[in-house]
Amino acid sequence: MLRRVLLSVFMVIVTGRGTSLQYSSDMCNWKGSGLTHESHKKDVEQVYLRCSEGTVKWLYPTGALIVNLRPNTFTSHSQHFTVCIKPFMGSKGANIYLEKTGELKLLVQDGNHQPQKVHCFSLDQGGLFIEATPQLDISRKITGFQYELINQRTLSDLHAVSDPCRPCGDTEVLLAVCISDFVVKGSISEVTADVEQQESIINISVDKLYRQKIQIFQPSIDGHGWEGHIKTPLECGVKVGSGDFLFTGRLHFGEPRLGCAPRYKDFQRIYQEVKNKGLNPCDITAD
Repeated sequence: MLRRVLLSVFMVIVTGRGTSLQYSSDMCNWKGSGLTHESHKKDVEQVYLRCSEGTVKWLYPTGALIVNLRPNTFTSHSQHFTVCIKPFMGSKGANIYLEKTGELKLLVQDGNHQPQKVHCFSLDQGGLFIEATPQLDISRKITGFQYELINQRTLSDLHAVSDPCRPCGDTEVLLAVCISDFVVKGSISEVTADVEQQESIINISVDKLYRQKIQIFQPSIDGHGWEGHIKTPLECGVKVGSGDFLFTGRLHFGEPRLGCAPRYKDFQRIYQEVKNKGLNPCDITAD
């Protein structure tokens, strides 16, 4: 049934009937209303966004949206990017599908999704097709989500999203040190489980702060070092342990996510080996 619906939608697009193009003024965010074509509930709007991150907000959804996401540089190949979407809290009124050549794969079901759950897919797997569900009253329905495009060639970016529980190799560790949003030396003081979000919240006591993009880590109350928390999936099974680690990671939808985290002594060994050969990709003080 869904395939027949989608095929009929694409027949409408090909013949040029019942469709409209919507371009965001800043190419990153789109906000629209289904009330503009409520009398034509089979209309399909195409939205074009060219940005690494942004939002889509569809008020009073009717008909359907096709959201075309592409990186904000003409030199990048779209097949090398992963898209992640994070529905707004309370998002409802439409189903969100991944579509490719007329086939639909349900990503987010209307009224039946985990709050704030992130869904990721490669751009070469298809695009986003958002279809409004039948409603007696659309006045209180808003479908929306944040999105991010992640370059699959940037190892530390992709690791934190697609395979966060896998230990990093030496090359990944060195790249993570150079390009991560935060790099700190410290130890795990506490791990708490957020079962609803399926997340582990890792509290870090920081001895040395190499870099942080925003104020993830704040000075400790006792005046010695810094402290803060980062997140990783609950399935990774992170526990409190002794010893120092080099914690790296990226901001993902505004939250610090754990990337590579080797034991500090292992990082020292890796870094010193490449430095002796003059192959270190960036300089850092590995005392």
